Amino acid sequence: MRDPPKYLSAGDLLRLCDFLYRRTGMLFGETKRYYIDRRVADRVSATGSPSFGAYFSLLLADPAEAENLINSFTINETYFYREEHQLRCLSRSLLPDIIQRRRPGDRIRIWSVPCSTGEEPYSIAMWLLENWRLVDAYHVEIVGSDIDSTALKDAAYGEYGARALSRLSPELRDRYFEPLGDERWRIIQDLRESVTFRQANLVDRASMAQVDPFDIIFCRNVLIYFDEDARRRTVANLHSALSPGGYICLGHTESMSRISESFDVLRFEDAVVYQRRQES
Repeated sequence: MRDPPKYLSAGDLLRLCDFLYRRTGMLFGETKRYYIDRRVADRVSATGSPSFGAYFSLLLADPAEAENLINSFTINETYFYREEHQLRCLSRSLLPDIIQRRRPGDRIRIWSVPCSTGEEPYSIAMWLLENWRLVDAYHVEIVGSDIDSTALKDAAYGEYGARALSRLSPELRDRYFEPLGDERWRIIQDLRESVTFRQANLVDRASMAQVDPFDIIFCRNVLIYFDEDARRRTVANLHSALSPGGYICLGHTESMSRISESFDVLRFEDAVVYQRRQES
């Protein structure tokens, strides 16, 4: 059986993958040829470009089209209460430590990045309402960020299907979601208003420099898509976005140990987390 025809030449593929890497830190290549060809062909058609060469020129000149292409390559696979052990660690260990240095009414900032279509930052808000008795004693600010502008719009709207809600009990679903029919639900308005969404690119220093420091960062399952250089740049940016003594939670297959020496590894009852060292 013959292989399907290739939409991009080897040179075109190299140019496109280099463009994506420089913009996002994500590595693509010949092994993901079908995935790349299909998405590029869709964007060439959508823009009416007569050829890939014409499209690539448009890509370099038009930031909006660069954003559209990047959106088509991002992976938005998640669900509510994902890696629940980290949420337990948040309420049992991380927040009790942070409030030792705060007064009631002070601000505590939590960042979910990348946040995809919002399931993870909304999960943090729900978990704290259900499991942290001091949630109303402090000004908890939850921010969700992603490079994908389309995903952020979906997150702000807050509509989800049954698969995204599969880990939630019927009681939680009924408390925090409004049924829309056809196995669709929408987050209640109070919860939507408790999370702020804004765009951010983890590998771009200028984008990350606009971020005010956070006390806790959830950055899960993104470093696995980067090479060593992109990981180091990302972790340096995350370090700058974290308050001294603040915590970062990674995905269960990810580790800081070979990337940066600027964090201490802490093993709590529920999870392993990384703490930015206090200033000496």
